[in-house]
Amino acid sequence: MRGGDVRTEGLFSYVSCEGRVPGDHPLRRILSLVDAALAALSGEFAKLYAPIGRPSIPPEKLLRALLLQAFYSVRSERQLIEQLDYNLLFRWFTGLGIDDPVWDVTVFTKNRDRLLDGDIAAKFFRSVLGQPEIKALLSDEHFTVDGTLIDAWASIKSFRRKDGDEPPARGGRNAERDFHGTKRSNDSHASTTDPDARLLRKGRGKEARLCHMGHLLMENRNGLIVDALLTPASGTAEREAAELMLGRQTGRHRATLGADKGYDAAAFVAAVRGLNVTPHIAQNTSRRSAIDGRTTRHPGYAASQRTRKRIEEAFGWIKTTGGFRKTRHRGTARVGWMFTLTAAACNLIRLPKLLEAT
Repeated sequence: MRGGDVRTEGLFSYVSCEGRVPGDHPLRRILSLVDAALAALSGEFAKLYAPIGRPSIPPEKLLRALLLQAFYSVRSERQLIEQLDYNLLFRWFTGLGIDDPVWDVTVFTKNRDRLLDGDIAAKFFRSVLGQPEIKALLSDEHFTVDGTLIDAWASIKSFRRKDGDEPPARGGRNAERDFHGTKRSNDSHASTTDPDARLLRKGRGKEARLCHMGHLLMENRNGLIVDALLTPASGTAEREAAELMLGRQTGRHRATLGADKGYDAAAFVAAVRGLNVTPHIAQNTSRRSAIDGRTTRHPGYAASQRTRKRIEEAFGWIKTTGGFRKTRHRGTARVGWMFTLTAAACNLIRLPKLLEAT
């Protein structure tokens, strides 16, 4: 017998969001790791809020929602709030009940900025890695470092002279501009919409883009990111950031550092060795390399070169699958905050399988 196409609206619901999510859903294991990290940050959250007044969005719920934005490549906060309104999986992970109202997108972004001021993304990143079961997975002897360009949310048309001596454009607000024959540099020009963005090209023959530069330091045992940093883009930013991140990780015993040929500079190699780290850097054959046969002859050098693929895959996830390039943020502080949080999401994606294998 054919059933009737009748819409029946129930007055009450007896099934919770918890009951709608399958028991073997991957987000269940991730949620337990996230909740443990957030519980450790309770004291940090308390410092950011006044003891009296109207309650705001709980920071724990806000961070869980932002992690969902990374996991599912949600384009903007406005679309994220829309998903929270009708997606039961999103409501369950965030901590909202079926009948709980969702927040206004403006209120959501204002509360996110409060967490930015407290550098919560970096503290959450460290809190995830600081859990005992995860700390046992990390190596403190072998690392890989790399950097990549992160496109700024700014048009090349916004790159104007700092002194304002530039002819006005014709044709309205978004008029076409002819840049042929004009010389532009970061010393004389800056973006009017994102002053922290810098004009840089990835290599010879590549186009120049307004961008920031993201850096990751990864341990080689399980391919987990142990440090993330975003800096203004420059020709030396990769080496400067690598030295800074490596100084946070290395201890008294000797370690190794794998990197591509962009890090093959005598000053950087000397600085790394001063940190009691052996540089397993790919040789730049176009000029005299700072890495010689005393390093390349060892089997560990070849092993470090093979593990570089892991960090490139992590960058690929952050810039595409993680939806980081689609988020509309401007300024080094805001972009860096989201970059660090997305790096933490990248680790959370890998951790359940690693924990099951141990």
